[in-house]
Amino acid sequence: MQHGFIKAAAVTPKIKVADPAYNAEQICKKLKEAYERKAKIIVFPELCITGYTCQDLFLQELLLHEALAALKKITECTKGHEALVFVGLPVERHQKLYNVAAVLRDGKVLGMVPKTYIPNYGEFYEARHFTPGNGEAVDILIDGERIPFGTKLLFACEGMPSLLVGCEICEDMWAVETPGTSHALAGATVLVNLSASNETVTKDEYRKMLIESGSARLVCGYVYASAGEGESTQDLVFAGHNMIAENGSILAEAERFSGEAVYGELDLYRLTEERRRLNTFMTGDNGGYTVVPFSLKKEETKLTRKFDRAPFVPTEELTRNKRCDDILKLQCYGLKKRYEHTGAKTAVIGVSGGLDSTLALLVTARCFDLLEKDRSDIVAVTMPCFGTTDRTYQNACKLAQTLGAVLKEVDIKASVTQHFQDIGQDIDKHDVTYENGQARERTQVLMDIANQNGGLVIGTGDMSELALGWATYNGDHMSMYGVNAGVPKTLVRHLVRYFADTCGNQELQAVLMDVLDTPVSPELLPPVDGKIAQKTEDLVGPYELHDFFLYYALRLNFSPAKIYRIARETFGGAYAYEEILKWLKTFYRRFFSQQFKRSCLPDGPKVGSVAVSPRGDLRMPSDASAAIWMREVELLKP
Repeated sequence: MQHGFIKAAAVTPKIKVADPAYNAEQICKKLKEAYERKAKIIVFPELCITGYTCQDLFLQELLLHEALAALKKITECTKGHEALVFVGLPVERHQKLYNVAAVLRDGKVLGMVPKTYIPNYGEFYEARHFTPGNGEAVDILIDGERIPFGTKLLFACEGMPSLLVGCEICEDMWAVETPGTSHALAGATVLVNLSASNETVTKDEYRKMLIESGSARLVCGYVYASAGEGESTQDLVFAGHNMIAENGSILAEAERFSGEAVYGELDLYRLTEERRRLNTFMTGDNGGYTVVPFSLKKEETKLTRKFDRAPFVPTEELTRNKRCDDILKLQCYGLKKRYEHTGAKTAVIGVSGGLDSTLALLVTARCFDLLEKDRSDIVAVTMPCFGTTDRTYQNACKLAQTLGAVLKEVDIKASVTQHFQDIGQDIDKHDVTYENGQARERTQVLMDIANQNGGLVIGTGDMSELALGWATYNGDHMSMYGVNAGVPKTLVRHLVRYFADTCGNQELQAVLMDVLDTPVSPELLPPVDGKIAQKTEDLVGPYELHDFFLYYALRLNFSPAKIYRIARETFGGAYAYEEILKWLKTFYRRFFSQQFKRSCLPDGPKVGSVAVSPRGDLRMPSDASAAIWMREVELLKP
């Protein structure tokens, strides 16, 4: 359970209807497999000890007696194992029959949770046999042991406060006011559902949607085990549609009719962090709940779940294209409002032939189309200096011309050289002053041209650069509206590629494709043999790693150790562990030390779930200490 991960299993045994002894054997076999897979929460289907489809046989005293005997056998199979096991059976109490989930651990029955909602419509007629469960727990005597019995039971892991498990049964999930909602509001982070949901055409899609949306709405893990092969097919067919979900995402899903068990690692720390972040998720007092303690030995859970290598970029092409279109609209409409409000006449953009300024120019062109303004009111300024290469210069010029903007060239070599003479900077000393002097001169030029033309300077810097502080303070750091401020570098590339694929202009497409093929560089150092000498990713690290770190550090608030662990799992084949750790240290060092730049960012649109604006998502002091984060990073080993 290190870093909050815990392995869960949803298991469907092949049963025989009304044969508890046989079914207990099958359940025990499946338990053994789950133990071998190191599952700590193991869920079986509704009424699996007898079979869901026993019909009036549920009224037979002998069947009820054999079901309890089978439960005893299964309970013995849990002895010596720490896993929390949920198994379904019919249980009589006060001459009424209940559809129950028995909760087992290490040779003991910890509790019994009865079904709340008893369906009696369509193909279901459970009310013929079963009674709705009571809320607050009472004691029931099973094999001489007093066991808590009621829907308001929660199972709490001692030593791991983030693991609190609640249980509901099949129809409970389909109800308007689900027991799971009550469980979550009482603190449950994991919900389990023992189900016997039969198959009809498209029902699987609706069932999956309920589980996804329920786990998202309740910010929880959800383990769903459904009846399958062996149930009576007299009128219904069951497919064992097992699923494990977490906060709106399906982690594992069984192929229907396959009989397969599914396994997945729930991230409990992610769930508790998300609840802390969402101040509208209001957990209250325990509302009459009985909390049953259990313990698990803390150990490292082997991860099988995958983490997105590019968490800001959808993998599937259609989804990615839609995301790109949505983001471009957000950028364009954000800028459109700024022009409508200020009455500015022109847009002034410094174009370098790089990705960021290319995207900013594309967004501005679209914005002017929306405003029904002529693109000739866009002033694209190229400002060659000591590090400018012919390739980027030509691309900047072609891009401006192809889009119909006015191209203005201002060679800043002389003004920067004069500035260096004024302050006593050796022009042959290629230090930070040498680099930043060029960046600040460019910004001054843009601001003054904007004043000349009644315009706004459109910022080009992206969110990844802002996170790392890879911007010159009061240089490219400053603008009058930063259209790319909410877009990470890995997504900038896809936005430009999407524009290239959809623009319908071969000349523009050719320029954009060459921009995409150009190494990322601020071009502030002289070229070597006419080629870019200063590659950003050689200096600060690969942006795919930094965007990965950024997402999990800001969106999910993972610790450095946890980020390093999942980065190793995700990038282990592409980067050496030493390299991942090196750039993780760089990320945290720069992220904390450069907050002062983010504290005075220009306005710009938020486009995703992560943002660094001081007026939005990231309210962070400029002088916060990075000590505890860096201390954890320094303790990590490759």
